[in-house]
Amino acid sequence: MRAWGARLVDTVRGGAIGVAEIIPGVSGGTIALLVGIYDTLISSAAVMVRAALALFRPSKRSRDWPALRALPWFRLALIAAGMLVAIVAAAAVIEPLIDQFPELTRAFFAGLIVASLAVPIRMVGEPFGLSRIVLVLAVGAGVFLVLGFAPLNQVDPQPWMIISSAALAVCALVLPGVSGSFLLLSLGLYQPTLAAVNDRDFGYLGLFIAGALLGLGSFVVLLQWLLQRARALTLTVMTGLLLGSLRALWPWQTDERVLLTPVIDQLVPALLWAALGVVIVVALMVLERRPAAQHKR
Repeated sequence: MRAWGARLVDTVRGGAIGVAEIIPGVSGGTIALLVGIYDTLISSAAVMVRAALALFRPSKRSRDWPALRALPWFRLALIAAGMLVAIVAAAAVIEPLIDQFPELTRAFFAGLIVASLAVPIRMVGEPFGLSRIVLVLAVGAGVFLVLGFAPLNQVDPQPWMIISSAALAVCALVLPGVSGSFLLLSLGLYQPTLAAVNDRDFGYLGLFIAGALLGLGSFVVLLQWLLQRARALTLTVMTGLLLGSLRALWPWQTDERVLLTPVIDQLVPALLWAALGVVIVVALMVLERRPAAQHKR
């Protein structure tokens, strides 16, 4: 019974990541951190990439291919299935919510991100002193400035643009604080990609998947190396990325990302929705820590 419960939880975890990938400003990597499967996804992806590269390096096959058998394939399949179902469902549901209630939706997402700042800070495992705080603020300020650029507009994107944009956006799946959907929005590919999912445009989606695999293969090994060699520094930078990404989730802003002052009538509801986001994340962190505590007993 417990095994089935664990499988259901992994599917839900994948679904949460899939939903995050649809929402501009929310990082799938952040949700992976939050639900406790970030290291599993990164290490598994790195093994797959190395095994694929070993096809062109026969001397490495005896080392890299056996590692494939040790991967938790069934668990990864459940996570992937949850992601796929959630992406298709969220594409049809979330877009109308963002259109009809943009301020409250962004406030809720902002609450999720604010509470999620505790995740990489907790994973650093070292005192968060002044130098780390300065680095977080510097990275956050840089992201804040970059996210202020007005988005492009791609009506009929070329294949090379789809592939390159997907390669860039997929980095958000493994890099907390960076939103893949927000990158697509900046490049003018968000609406075409959302439409391709809803319309089942498999030509477009095939190019997008090819670009995503290319980007994943290029980036994930580097990120795993950084987490192994400079984990505390990498997680500190991730915290700054999360902090800066809040710029995209300020409830009151124009389509060109010009920040506006709060609307008085919407202020209290926005704060309540942001608080709900914080409560949800805190509850998830508490639930995530309970199994570990029980295991120690």
